[in-house]
Amino acid sequence: MNGFQHLQLTVDEQRLAWLSLDVQGESTNLLTPAVLAELARACTEIRSLKPRGLVVGSAKPGSFVAGADIKHFTSLTSNEQALAFIRQGQAVCQQFEDLPCPTLAMIDGVCLGGGMELALALDYRISSTTPDTRLGLPEVKLGIHPGFGGTVRSISKLGVLNAMDIMLTGKLLRPQQAQALGLVDNCVPVERLRETAIQTLLTLPAKAKAPLHVAAIGKLAPSRKLLAIKLRQQVAEQARPEHYPAPYSLIDLWEKHGGNPVDMYQAEAQSVAQLAMGATARNLVRIFFLQNRLKAFGDKRQFQPRHVHIVGAGTMGTAIAAWCIHHGLRVSLQDRAPAALANATAQMPQANMDTLLIDPHGAQVSKADVIIEAISENPQAKRQLFAELERKARADAILATNTSCIPLEDINNSLREPRRLIGLQFFNPVRQMPLVEIAHEPDVQDSDLLARACAFVRHIDKLPLPVKSSAGFLVNRILMAYLLEGIRLQQQGIPTTIIDATARDCGMAMGPLELADVIGLDVCQQIGEILQRKLGMELPLSIYHLTKAGKLGKKSGEGFYRYRHGKMMKTEKATWNGNHTSLQSRLMEPMIREAHICLEQGIVEDADLVDASVIFGMGFAPFRGGPLHFTATTRMTLP
Repeated sequence: MNGFQHLQLTVDEQRLAWLSLDVQGESTNLLTPAVLAELARACTEIRSLKPRGLVVGSAKPGSFVAGADIKHFTSLTSNEQALAFIRQGQAVCQQFEDLPCPTLAMIDGVCLGGGMELALALDYRISSTTPDTRLGLPEVKLGIHPGFGGTVRSISKLGVLNAMDIMLTGKLLRPQQAQALGLVDNCVPVERLRETAIQTLLTLPAKAKAPLHVAAIGKLAPSRKLLAIKLRQQVAEQARPEHYPAPYSLIDLWEKHGGNPVDMYQAEAQSVAQLAMGATARNLVRIFFLQNRLKAFGDKRQFQPRHVHIVGAGTMGTAIAAWCIHHGLRVSLQDRAPAALANATAQMPQANMDTLLIDPHGAQVSKADVIIEAISENPQAKRQLFAELERKARADAILATNTSCIPLEDINNSLREPRRLIGLQFFNPVRQMPLVEIAHEPDVQDSDLLARACAFVRHIDKLPLPVKSSAGFLVNRILMAYLLEGIRLQQQGIPTTIIDATARDCGMAMGPLELADVIGLDVCQQIGEILQRKLGMELPLSIYHLTKAGKLGKKSGEGFYRYRHGKMMKTEKATWNGNHTSLQSRLMEPMIREAHICLEQGIVEDADLVDASVIFGMGFAPFRGGPLHFTATTRMTLP
């Protein structure tokens, strides 16, 4: 069958039709207007062929359909254009649902967004169990919600609670998780995928759908209203409607139209079109492309790490060790303090213990592919340590420091080969912050070392960002400007809770004072003193008073807040009669000013990378698109 550019359509001897997607010019299958047009035409041809059944699959290894083409969304300039694209996707999915023969999605690799919506329009879905296979409806992470009919079909097949959980969180599911929820009917090893697809279409087992008592919830307006209240409360714990409107729009959509699928399809399209043209979606799409740009810095093929040796069993060293183990690496952990090693061991999940080696004297250094120093911010101690590590390490091992702010040139002068040292700066908490700064001296390190360091970061599923070595590098310079301004404001008498609440109103993940407590006020003081010497940053006196009193933050049980068993204790409600808009500006301006200085000094290549660093390294509000983008588009006007 000819005439398709992005599809292949064949019919086998059992009269089963096989439609295979192979979108030209893309590494993964994406739903563009042209691809959707071909799918519509394929439906017409399939009808004329009158096959016994239809299997929809992919000719691209590791990709069923990754979703709608996000680049196309960025080209849309009006609500009408967005609506036309969304309605095109809805119409295609409906054409597949209306085919007279049984239909099945044969999924291997990513099946996300519009790809999942296409699969939901078919009668059956079977998935391979390969490690790279992921399924989900993650549109909310781009500031929209499913728009090709996925809101209606997911609720119909999974029930409102399961479907809403997937759509409101944007979570990606492994095949077994998807099968347990009913998102797929079966998951099998990839070598059995084709035979399972054939057997399913020949035997036609019962189709997946929500139980009757679950489906009834959506048909009754009073029950929808009550559940919608609960869903909004759950979403409000993670996101505010003025910052991230998409999940709230999805709940509104279901509450108003959940009892009438025809109306809900129409309202779904209108809702997504409106969201797609909004500032939040535009900025979140921008963040998506920035994330992909960071990923592209690391090519896993250039370096295959197996063993990581970490020196320093403190908070950061332990967290890095746990993260590396979680991603399949063997880890040896070195520290001279038995108590630190015992504490680190106690924090490790029991399942990880087989790949963790406690190594107080560094016997494993010579076996490691990557050696990471994570001791205190003391240049002399770091120099002595690296002189010792260099003697023990293999010639091809990566020597890396996790220093928060000390330039490489202040550490590597103890090495016989200073060019071997590179910075690998993880951010706290390691399990949540995806960025790793890779500090290097462009005139000292060779490109191969930087490439291998970036590859290592990608192997542990982090985002690598090469930065020029300097005091504080990039993120910590901007972060400290934020924290120190918060401390100054508190020192001036503004209540702690008011400062942090105002920062969260701006969209920050954490207020400056609660974040300082998490990092540790002693660490903040150490970093601040180095930046004070190197860059002239001023430290508020109150940070010295707190550290002298042993109030180091969360780890000591008290800092700006009090903690019990690692959890912040409730504080009395504070009142303040000042100007909140002015306070927001006071909190944002030091960060933005420092970001501009870092750009001028060439710490990274361009403004986009500055924005990416602050979003992925310290939790700057993603919906604003980054500090430099924010100021360029709003001139510091804060809501």
